[in-house]
Amino acid sequence: AEDYYSILGVQKGCSSDEIKKAYRKLAMQYHPDRNPGDKAAEEKFKSINEAYSVLSDDKKRQQYDQMGHQMYTQGGGGGMGGMRPEDIFSSVFGNGDFFSSFFGGGGRRRPDAPEPGEDFLYELRIGFEEAMFGVDKDISLNREESCSSCHGSGAEPGTSRKKCPQCGGSGQVTMSLGGLSIRQPCRACGGQGSILEKPCRTCRGTGTEKKRKTLTVHIPAGVDTGSRLRLSGEGGMGKRGGPRGDLYVELTVGKHDIFVRDNDNILCDVPIPFHVAALGGVVTVPTISGSEEVKIPAGIQSGTRLLMKGKGAPSLNSRRGRGDQILRIIVETPASLSSKQKELLQQFAETVKESSNYAKTAAFKDKAKRFCK
Repeated sequence: AEDYYSILGVQKGCSSDEIKKAYRKLAMQYHPDRNPGDKAAEEKFKSINEAYSVLSDDKKRQQYDQMGHQMYTQGGGGGMGGMRPEDIFSSVFGNGDFFSSFFGGGGRRRPDAPEPGEDFLYELRIGFEEAMFGVDKDISLNREESCSSCHGSGAEPGTSRKKCPQCGGSGQVTMSLGGLSIRQPCRACGGQGSILEKPCRTCRGTGTEKKRKTLTVHIPAGVDTGSRLRLSGEGGMGKRGGPRGDLYVELTVGKHDIFVRDNDNILCDVPIPFHVAALGGVVTVPTISGSEEVKIPAGIQSGTRLLMKGKGAPSLNSRRGRGDQILRIIVETPASLSSKQKELLQQFAETVKESSNYAKTAAFKDKAKRFCK
């Protein structure tokens, strides 16, 4: 296999500048946009970029020279380190109007074009009841704002921007490569065509300064942990007149002492005395909208679930209205009894018939007896 030096057509002891110069020439010659449909040129372009990605890196080049081409590539040192050939090409030639000015392509953003700001994420913790009923919350964050002195121009008040002497105000410069003229973004002005006569002392020419901003977030009823609210245009500041990004508020809802959320339903454990479980009765239970009386049927068992229709959480993303509240009955046996209570229970026990009063107990004993024979 051809080694990386041979691929670029340079000597082993050549300088970094010679490697870059050779790469520029070959990359221009074999670029896929100049050779549409030519598979051989495409493979050559990949090889050129792979060779350059190694030889342009001092550490990789040293390892390559020590190990040799075969051992280096077989040992996993070859390749472009996850970069695409186009990425390497752009890092050398730049991302300006190269393709549109030379290859006739388009779609590359001009360096002076407006650029939207980045999106921000803010994590906010709210209470269970706030999630149920909705709430307005004030949040504060540090973000870039337009400079209070220069109002975003970057120029010291009383001064202005002037035409870039390097590019004459066009934002681009022409370079010659192998007899070809290529237009690139001007490095002196960053492609804007103008430079600051005198940078603003407050923001040092950036046009922005970091400020503390307080925003009110409207949290609708029915949100849950993981819900995200979008505040359009409240994110990072755009560049060159671009719009602000968005602010996303991600919610975490705190736990409640009584209720547990299950989507739009609310679960609630309700302890009841064993005599109420046996005889039936009415108990008062809490809901998110107030107390309600619930009828307990006689003979109810621990673990039985009772449904309170429409007493759950507000539904955020549907027309359902509200979910349900589900009561899980916990039958509580008294931990201590008076002498009188024990006497009464003993009298009760003497009248009990397992087959009729405790059918599950009788069935279990019967199964256990058969198993243990």
